Amino acid sequence: MSALKAAQAALAAEHAAVYGYGVVGGRVAEDRRTEATAAHGAHRARRDALRRTVRDLGGTPVAAAAAYELPFRVADPAGAVRLAAVLEDRVAGVYSDLVRAADGPLRREAAVALREAAVRAVRWRGSDVTFPGLAERV
Repeated sequence: MSALKAAQAALAAEHAAVYGYGVVGGRVAEDRRTEATAAHGAHRARRDALRRTVRDLGGTPVAAAAAYELPFRVADPAGAVRLAAVLEDRVAGVYSDLVRAADGPLRREAAVALREAAVRAVRWRGSDVTFPGLAERV
């Protein structure tokens, strides 16, 4: 996979995460709302940075969809927490692809983004996975 293709996939995942955190924020319990807001902001910042990265690599950034299909119905705070963990796992997965495809500063930045997503997933889920970003690929 080329660095451009991996960056586009990461950008698409960030678009989906921004959308998903809109749902999480609307359903999560009050005591986790600050955490959801911080994650939403982090994904927006990553999304914006990836737009620039894609342009720097010679591509046209993939646009966000008008809406995204959620992996399950989110009707309560527990569902919101579960969705947040899934979003972070998915983002970690695409960043693992970007780490493999890129080099230099882009690879380092992708590794940082992978680590941040993995840490957020652990916080939401309450447990970790052995190889963050690779769990859904096994």
